[in-house]
Amino acid sequence: MLGPFTRFTARQALTRLAVLATGATLAAACHSAGPYGYSRTYSPLSEEDDAAEGAKEYDPVMIERAPETWRGQRVSIFGVVKQRKEGPGGLAYLTLSVRTLASRNLCDQMDEDTCRVTVSDHEFAIVHAAVKLRPEDALGHVALRTGSLVRVIGKQTDDVDKTDGAAVLQANYYRHWPPNFFVTMADRDHMKL
Repeated sequence: MLGPFTRFTARQALTRLAVLATGATLAAACHSAGPYGYSRTYSPLSEEDDAAEGAKEYDPVMIERAPETWRGQRVSIFGVVKQRKEGPGGLAYLTLSVRTLASRNLCDQMDEDTCRVTVSDHEFAIVHAAVKLRPEDALGHVALRTGSLVRVIGKQTDDVDKTDGAAVLQANYYRHWPPNFFVTMADRDHMKL
């Protein structure tokens, strides 16, 4: 016959086992794309969804045709960083090669963990963005730098860059992929759609 302490321990062990089994089942059922979006299609973060609400996708052709209708508009842009400099007020001043987000990410295998956010290999425009970097993106081995991919959501300002005349965005939100954490469509030769 088991004593009261032994029954409590056995009951406690069964409860723990049930909790672990439920957790494992939920973990297997729910795949999180993580901060770098490892999924078959683009997976925005929840704060990214909130920031993007009401923003237009950046369209360099339409901006050139009707610049007055785009001034002050919230826009969303994907760009590969060509240059990062110190900007006014401690902001990072980025020169971006504008890219188009692919409708489906490229993957090395059928497992979603091998999928990477995918953008076009063709540059559509050059844009500059003033961004307040998070500490983890300012320094270190995964810092935002030349070759990084960013999604910037912000307002198009009246300013133009003095060196090339390109538009300048004031970022309200950004998402960052360090080099080698995303791919371009040029990688489709050795990756799967």
